[in-house]
Amino acid sequence: MSRQAFLGEFEQMVLLAILQLEGRAYGPNISEVLEARAGRQVSRGALYSSLDRLQQKKALRWRIEGTTSERGGHPMRRFEVTAAGVKALRASREALTSLWSGLDHVLGEGAR
Repeated sequence: MSRQAFLGEFEQMVLLAILQLEGRAYGPNISEVLEARAGRQVSRGALYSSLDRLQQKKALRWRIEGTTSERGGHPMRRFEVTAAGVKALRASREALTSLWSGLDHVLGEGAR
């Protein structure tokens, strides 16, 4: 197996938020999911920088959708996770699970 470039924590969260949105993943919706489910407030710039980086890594793709009057006639980008993105998420989860293994005595509920 070739060497895998793992996703960063925020990149993982962004991809997971897109998957949670099940085909309705637009910038503002992604931000809402990150805030509601991960307790993470994200600036627009940070989100779109990550989305661009994830596209360069081929972990997601986007398509332009119709314009709306509330957006001043500007089109919206709808994001979706690619098969490569799902593969990267799985690899990250497996690596973290492996690292967590055997540390319940240190990191578990009773260790606080």
